[in-house]
Amino acid sequence: MQRAKAVLSPAVRCSLQRFGVFSHHRSFSALPNYARNDDLQEQVLVEGRAKSRAAILNRPSDLNALTIPMVARLKRLYESWEENSDLGFVIMKGSGRALCSGGDVVALNQLINEGKVEECKKFFETLYKFIYLLGTYVKPNVAIVDGITMGGGAGISIPAMFRVVTDKTVFATPETQMGFHPDAGASFYLSRLPGYLGEYLALTGEKLNGVEMIACGLATHYSLTARLPLIEERLGKLITDDPSVIESSLEQYGDLVYPDKRSVLHKIEMIDKCFCHDTVEEIINALENEASSSYDEWSATALKKLKEASPLSLKVTLRSIREGRFQPLDQCLAREYRISLVGITKRVSDDFCEGVRARLVDKDFAPKWDPPSLGEVTKDMVDCYFTRLNEFEPELELPTALREPYM
Repeated sequence: MQRAKAVLSPAVRCSLQRFGVFSHHRSFSALPNYARNDDLQEQVLVEGRAKSRAAILNRPSDLNALTIPMVARLKRLYESWEENSDLGFVIMKGSGRALCSGGDVVALNQLINEGKVEECKKFFETLYKFIYLLGTYVKPNVAIVDGITMGGGAGISIPAMFRVVTDKTVFATPETQMGFHPDAGASFYLSRLPGYLGEYLALTGEKLNGVEMIACGLATHYSLTARLPLIEERLGKLITDDPSVIESSLEQYGDLVYPDKRSVLHKIEMIDKCFCHDTVEEIINALENEASSSYDEWSATALKKLKEASPLSLKVTLRSIREGRFQPLDQCLAREYRISLVGITKRVSDDFCEGVRARLVDKDFAPKWDPPSLGEVTKDMVDCYFTRLNEFEPELELPTALREPYM
């Protein structure tokens, strides 16, 4: 399978090449609550192969949105597979039309409203620990990123050594539209995208397709969905733990692809021009100037998305991505954990619950953000999300002494 080579202008190609794409790389979404009588074993299925194992996210009616039991089971499985000397590599995939749409935020919102905040904290703690495990995984691991992959779904797939996208892949980090922040490692991988593409994706929640993910480095291999059974059959027969053997097997069924002329990647110079600024207000001002002078549809769409998002989330997200540029994975996850806990405990604002209500529960798409405007978001409010937790609220503890983090 060949990696895509985007047909872009020399300046754009140069910008893309600056990204040291994860050679061995090392959210969140919105979905209905899960049935209480679900068989928890059935939410994550396991396929046994000759020298490998596959974890299958299996809540297709809910786009495989992550629940607390799912994340805990995934972590246990991956830990046991890493220790099993009989296994050479592991695979993750999803049932139905999604790999994973992210965390089940409707369920989390319900827990918050019922006063069960500790359960929500456990979800984030377990999810981030699982992502750190994936990001430092010893054995080759493959993520088949077919269909909807958003927020936390991206967080559990992008750390894979091999990330196979398809003609049906839809990637996004839409958290600011729900009063949250791109988490699950997003501040690590988005901050390492070419130029200021990461800021653009994080703040607007704009979608990328599989070809675009290849071109900017979020994915390693591309295949048509129709060829996935051939890929899985080939992988299932491998008796190896050699990454080069796995890669050559993936390449046999791949396609050479190029971003469409309408792709946002062709706007990379404009993205850099508008999203390089230090504040959200300056970014919006740059977009407004661009929209008025060029009448470009892209800048108008980006402005609309920013103005629909939570003002507080926008400021928190921009700072988080900027800090992520200079931090290893463990520090990014620790910071995201602090931000998430401040969000779900409503220490500063109720924007997370209000965003979930407006977009997914009542679906009136008219959230009442608090504060309602960027001008009313104070520095102290933003700082609160980045302050170390107090002695009654333990920080996220990751096994950095045993599993070395990477930059």
